[in-house]
Amino acid sequence: MTSERGFPLLPTRRPQWLVPAGLLLLSAVPVAAGSARVAELTSGARATADNARFFAMPLPVVLHIFGASIFCVLGAFQFVPGLRRRRWHRVAGRLLVPCGLVAALSGLWMTLGYDRPPGDGDLLTVFRLVFGTAMAVSIVLATLAIRRRDVRRHRVWMTRGYAIGLGAGTQVLTHLPWTLLVGVPGEVTRAMLMAAGWVINLVVAEWALRRRPPVRTDQKSGVPSSVLVAPVHRWKD
Repeated sequence: MTSERGFPLLPTRRPQWLVPAGLLLLSAVPVAAGSARVAELTSGARATADNARFFAMPLPVVLHIFGASIFCVLGAFQFVPGLRRRRWHRVAGRLLVPCGLVAALSGLWMTLGYDRPPGDGDLLTVFRLVFGTAMAVSIVLATLAIRRRDVRRHRVWMTRGYAIGLGAGTQVLTHLPWTLLVGVPGEVTRAMLMAAGWVINLVVAEWALRRRPPVRTDQKSGVPSSVLVAPVHRWKD
């Protein structure tokens, strides 16, 4: 299949919105839980043992909820091929980077600044510090790469950062079967289930990165060569 001007017609692939829809679905539970937490803090709800630390110092948790929610929801649309070829991708990226950094750094702030809730132990604290730092570093490396017009490295590091940021959604899936079949997990089990959410996301991200073709970048503009295609209005066999 070629166009009248001789450009090859790309083969049919899976629907563009399939991956973003799955990412949005994975984000739904943590975004809803975060919204409920903000409503709780702003409505004058009664402080309990589970939420007293948030009432005592609400800023980090509010920053984390808003940063992570925007990062996860808006970031899902960055995986739509059609949008990656438009100005929207770049504009949205300029919002995603600070939101992702706010989510990662506020998460580290909460880990170090809040009293541990029941069920959290030393191992989970270490995991949160490791993955929170990895998320922030990934976003910074992605930003530095795109400033050098290195689209391939930008895509790799931003995908990794997004995978870590979306860990809360996968952690719902790792906790739910255990809770239903075994019961409330102990400190070590909870830490391992939390870590499993981040690790699963990173494994899937690495698999996706390796099965995609490499990005070829125009040396002058820094734009992926797939974008630099002459307009085609009619197609024929």
